[in-house]
Amino acid sequence: MDEVKSGSDVEFFVTPGYGEMLRRERHYSQAVRMGDRVEISGQGGWDDGLNFPDSLEDEIARAFENVERTLATAGASWRDVIHLNSYHLVSGSDPIFDAHNDAMIAQMRKWMPDHAPIWTETGVAALAAPGMRVEIRVTAILGTKT
Repeated sequence: MDEVKSGSDVEFFVTPGYGEMLRRERHYSQAVRMGDRVEISGQGGWDDGLNFPDSLEDEIARAFENVERTLATAGASWRDVIHLNSYHLVSGSDPIFDAHNDAMIAQMRKWMPDHAPIWTETGVAALAAPGMRVEIRVTAILGTKT
């Protein structure tokens, strides 16, 4: 765990692998923990080399895996998640509500089978990396009872 401390109650975390590269090249951390609250930066469906799979379903599944990796780095898990934001690339009149929703809902049921956090889903014209179609960020409260 590559941990960067800033103040007595605030700790920043860098996900091993891609997070280390993003910290070095783009100067940001993947998570911050303030007491029992963990906030993570948006996680894409990339591998450690920032490559994306061809299928949307695989990209969304990998984004959920990257959220898990980042939460674990900060000492949290999907059980602690209370709020999920997802950002979905849309172009023109391309609706996000079919393939994106089906894949998102399947992953939420997989990773959080015993609770349903609040969820905000937003369609956007662009995301941070070429080829990126989804980005997920969460808020977690450690010890959340589900």
